[in-house]
Amino acid sequence: MQWRGRRQSTNIEDRRGGGGMARPAGFGGIGLLIVVLIGLFFGVDLTPLMQGGGGIATTEAPSGPNEIDDETEAFVSVVLAENEDIWSALFQQSNLQYTQPRLVLFTGATSSGCGFAQSAMGPFYCPNDQTVYLDVDFFRVMEQQLGSRGDFAKAYVIAHEVGHHVQDELGLLAQVNQQRGAVGQRQSNDLSVRTELQADCYAGVWANSVQDRLQLTQADIESALDTAARIGDDALQRASQGRVVPDSFTHGSSEQRQTWFHRGFQSGDPDQCDTFSAGRL
Repeated sequence: MQWRGRRQSTNIEDRRGGGGMARPAGFGGIGLLIVVLIGLFFGVDLTPLMQGGGGIATTEAPSGPNEIDDETEAFVSVVLAENEDIWSALFQQSNLQYTQPRLVLFTGATSSGCGFAQSAMGPFYCPNDQTVYLDVDFFRVMEQQLGSRGDFAKAYVIAHEVGHHVQDELGLLAQVNQQRGAVGQRQSNDLSVRTELQADCYAGVWANSVQDRLQLTQADIESALDTAARIGDDALQRASQGRVVPDSFTHGSSEQRQTWFHRGFQSGDPDQCDTFSAGRL
């Protein structure tokens, strides 16, 4: 992946530099790692579990643009810019207007339009302020704890979250949230899985569109597929509890996540990402 020297997005707000997150109490070693990883990839705040129902000691980083100017910000800015260009063009082809999302970099904790954001929540998209929130320490966890390496693995994570913004722009997120409030837990989980797999597919569509611009290699695509496998619900459940409970999936299995990313990448067509009409995921 050749990203250096390309246009950087101006829709970045860097809130790092004002302190970090204190180590959570109550867990240590592999127990802490598993709880944090589940929170990171499920998008669920599990910090009450870390302190027996209490909170987590954090330090709020100051809000303000460009607190730190480093390679991480440059990389994220380029990936976000590439998403802006591709999705703006795809929306224009369908005679639609695309509103660019913002992206907030932070460490430890920060505020968001969807409430208090913490590292244990992992990267997430907030439709209330149309912003992606990313704790940069997530990339270190990907590499050191999950063994997921390569720049494009990181780009896939960002593109997945932007995929949720695309869903928001199309009105899909609001529809799904309304439906989830009217059904039982099992059906709600199924809708969540379909939402996440569509975001994976949209990430694949984006990858297809930038493969020449960013000089993507087969190794780049394989790194994204490998990451998708490592963050599948079944893989995380097996690592954390030694068994898999499909009815509790919220993001999809490793195979499903790989399948839908690959489907988007092979087709380059957002219309091929209709997970909600698919009989079999």
